[in-house]
Amino acid sequence: MPFMPIPTSEQLMLPLLQLTSDRAEHSIREAVEVLASRFNLSDAERTELLPTGKQSRFANRIGWTRTNLKKAGLLDATRSSHFRITDRGIALLAEKPDALSDKVLRRYPEYVEYLTSRPDRSSTSPLPSRGAASTLVSAIPPLERLADAYSQLRQDAEEQLLAKVKIGSPEFFEQLVIDLLQKMGYGGSFRDAAQAIGRSGDGGVDGLIKEDILGLDVIYVQAKRYTTNNVPAADVRDFVGALVGKKARKGVFFTTSGFSAEAIKYVETIEGKTLVFIDGRKLVSLMIEHGVGISIKEVYAIPRVDDDYFEGSDTS
Repeated sequence: MPFMPIPTSEQLMLPLLQLTSDRAEHSIREAVEVLASRFNLSDAERTELLPTGKQSRFANRIGWTRTNLKKAGLLDATRSSHFRITDRGIALLAEKPDALSDKVLRRYPEYVEYLTSRPDRSSTSPLPSRGAASTLVSAIPPLERLADAYSQLRQDAEEQLLAKVKIGSPEFFEQLVIDLLQKMGYGGSFRDAAQAIGRSGDGGVDGLIKEDILGLDVIYVQAKRYTTNNVPAADVRDFVGALVGKKARKGVFFTTSGFSAEAIKYVETIEGKTLVFIDGRKLVSLMIEHGVGISIKEVYAIPRVDDDYFEGSDTS
């Protein structure tokens, strides 16, 4: 069986319900393993993370599928991340359906009520028709949509940041590097960092900076603010020569563009020194991660039921 793309929530509905047909308790983790094998997913597809990096895309889709089956009364939640089929679910499987869909789930009034009460469905937006090709359950799970939206917003912010950095003055770029290194924990105090960098006066950054607050080691820093061209191998060789002259073992080279293939290949031949390249894309990514040149517009806290809080609350 060939590999196939990560299945949608609708494609997962029947296999997930069939998994529980033994009436035993099952878990999301178990479902991930069993269904990944059933759909013959590759290792990359099994482990592909949402842009947040905290959950796999496949596990998120299984969780969303379980939610919709629960809303239709086909599954019951037993405890955190665990579930069991209901009598209604057994009855549906007895019909031997070839597949399940939103149309099937809308047989059940609880599911229809869930759809109509969702906050993303206004009173002026009718419930999808029974013949609609695109339905809520087949859509991307909410957390996945949120993560993908975040990824797009971050990409847009990175592009805007890079454009602004490229048109800034050499002095601004120098200050930016100081701010970023200090936020990342290098250079000791801000004053130490500011004094250690910016000696070359050639439009780049050139100096020594403390690797840690105690100054147990130092890092040589240089930057080239290029708007179009990549950093050539000659600039990297000069940088390595500066490392040798200052008897430094570690260096970081910042640029607003990229590094030529020759420059990258040259670095691979260097022994006894650690040299890190920070190109424009990596630079703006670090700026966002460490809060340099950005502000936070909105913060959304995602609520999740704390099962430990309710432990022992069932006295029946």
